[in-house]
Amino acid sequence: MAHPRHHLHRIVYVSNAMVSLADNDRVLNGRPAGCPHAFCGCEASLYRFGRIIPQLNLASNWRRFPRAAPAPGMAAVRSGHVMILQQHLDGNVWFAHDGNSGGHVTREHAVSIAGYTIVDPSAAR
Repeated sequence: MAHPRHHLHRIVYVSNAMVSLADNDRVLNGRPAGCPHAFCGCEASLYRFGRIIPQLNLASNWRRFPRAAPAPGMAAVRSGHVMILQQHLDGNVWFAHDGNSGGHVTREHAVSIAGYTIVDPSAAR
């Protein structure tokens, strides 16, 4: 017998408007071929540069890029995780390309960047 699926549904208030994150979440894929088990840095490298840059597989290595203000194309880094910013929604909430964002999948979704360091991966390292 098939069981109904229950989905988590998160609600965020952005500029006095209620935004349903479940409506904006897009699961793109799982772990890309050639990426390690913890693949957020590898996925960010594929997304931002079009190839795997082995030194960037480790999320903390993204902190070697110069600090920057949040903007599309910048990377948001914290201990053990990195994602690429795509579009500002409001305040600290951004739509981001987020590899290994939970459940070993890559999502594009609204996420808070509070507590993240923002770096510019296009700048020389």
